[in-house]
Amino acid sequence: MGKSSKAWLEQFTTDEIRELRAIREHRAWLTLFVNYTLIAASMALVAFLPNVFTVVFALFIIGTRQLGLAVVMHESAHYTLFKNRKFNDFVGNWLAGYPIYLSANMYRAHHLEHHAKTWTDGDPDLSLATAFPVSKASMARKVMRDLLGITGLKKLIGTTYLVVKVIGGEEVDSGTLPMRMERRLAIRMVVGTVLTNLMLLGVLWALGHPLLYLLWFGAWMTTNNLVARIRSIAEHAVVPDPTDPIGQTRTVRAGWLERLFISPNFVQYHLEHHLVMTVPHYNLPKFHAMMRERGLLEGACVADNYAQVLGAAVA
Repeated sequence: MGKSSKAWLEQFTTDEIRELRAIREHRAWLTLFVNYTLIAASMALVAFLPNVFTVVFALFIIGTRQLGLAVVMHESAHYTLFKNRKFNDFVGNWLAGYPIYLSANMYRAHHLEHHAKTWTDGDPDLSLATAFPVSKASMARKVMRDLLGITGLKKLIGTTYLVVKVIGGEEVDSGTLPMRMERRLAIRMVVGTVLTNLMLLGVLWALGHPLLYLLWFGAWMTTNNLVARIRSIAEHAVVPDPTDPIGQTRTVRAGWLERLFISPNFVQYHLEHHLVMTVPHYNLPKFHAMMRERGLLEGACVADNYAQVLGAAVA
């Protein structure tokens, strides 16, 4: 750790850190319940009041909640979802990762290396941060590609292409894909993705609204990519000091509307997450408050809102 990281750590007792790291399994279930309830409510809204406005609203809510499921999968990758590691991975995959074409097991190796080598040449996510700032025209093109489904189509084809090669026994470089490919795990992810999506379609079919599945797939292709892009920019792009643990990643003080449409499950507290990566998501607000009360966020990379972040990301 650098000097600044030791400075903040010296302001916490061992008991306080232990309490922040405590896993409360009912909170994990509550997070899953909230995310799936919002998805179901969005679909129900379109079913009972179908028009262009409810469809667009539902696409944004569902896309953000799909990011919420990615956050749950990310939690399981850190073994902070449930105390039993096998159950932790089961829930992280089947209730969070697989439905959105991700695998906690394949994500884990990639992501832990990101934590160990943040802002170094060995950081697998470095290219996502160093791509900014960009021009207004470039940012507008990125947003349009996301909302038109171009980013989603490239993601779908690219991921499938690599998975098929891995299943066929080839070694591949996953590039910017947030997963380390392994044949056995890739097969599980494909099977899990197909089964969970068929189950969702089956439930909607049984309810008499099979076309609502298009909201799920449509959000994954469009709005989910936009909110994931904003999250990625907010976490590591255009930071003040990549060498400083409190300056190399960002926390955003998101309001309730931003939490609804951009930053689910306290994902906005990324600075705190990097300081102690085993703090469960529901304890991050408390960690942030303790840091602020002790004056440890003075000079830290903290933004007031996502508009401020995007403003910094545009040259």
